Amino acid sequence: MRISYHKEYSHHLHRDMEYKVYGHAGKPMLVFPTSLGRFYQYEDSGMIQTLSEFIDAGKLQIWACDTLDEETFFSGHWNHEDKVQRHEQYDKYIMQELIPGILHSSKESNGGSGQKILISGCSMGAYYSASFFFRHPHVFDTLIALSGVYSTYYFFGDYMSETVYLNSPLHYLPNLADDDYLNAYRSSRIILCVGQGAYEDEMLHETRLLQDLLRRKHIPAQIDYWGHDVDHDWPWWNKQIHYYVGGCL
Repeated sequence: MRISYHKEYSHHLHRDMEYKVYGHAGKPMLVFPTSLGRFYQYEDSGMIQTLSEFIDAGKLQIWACDTLDEETFFSGHWNHEDKVQRHEQYDKYIMQELIPGILHSSKESNGGSGQKILISGCSMGAYYSASFFFRHPHVFDTLIALSGVYSTYYFFGDYMSETVYLNSPLHYLPNLADDDYLNAYRSSRIILCVGQGAYEDEMLHETRLLQDLLRRKHIPAQIDYWGHDVDHDWPWWNKQIHYYVGGCL
């Protein structure tokens, strides 16, 4: 398997950002770590090995990125607005620096054939993947979110500002009437999965809310509730990601 490590200066964040790329060709997939995780967590937690049959066959190429959780959603020092403004800078890094590079590299790796991105993550990574997918749908065509929350309530409670609103899909999607966005969602593949075991209560609740919202918006989605023994943990996410990615390729 081809694996490469990258460390690049971000002009939006004014700091170096790290990521790894796995594979030589195939569907581009961007993955986010869980809360306070790093870019190498996806590999360390077995997910790259789980998906290796697709990667080695040239069907899948994965970019595993870093986040800024310690400066944004999980900062113990900044107020809510400073946290979310720092996240807005991270949004610009992902959309204006990392993703253009992914699209360019993927096109070169696939003989000049451009593809949209599969975006995914587990737990906090599921929040990130869903938030980016719904806010910027035109570069993605597949979302696989495992055990996520889909609002900012978990991080900010009842605090709401315009910037927080734009990062809380369960708040802005009910009011979204732009056909350009809605049609992009409807033409994409949306997969939400959550277990019903230990530590899944908040994720189960918000998955149900998002399921109802997508239904009311006539946005097709696959929403799966795994069993009462399925906990919020990597062994189950490994099983789930293999199942769902295999069905998308």
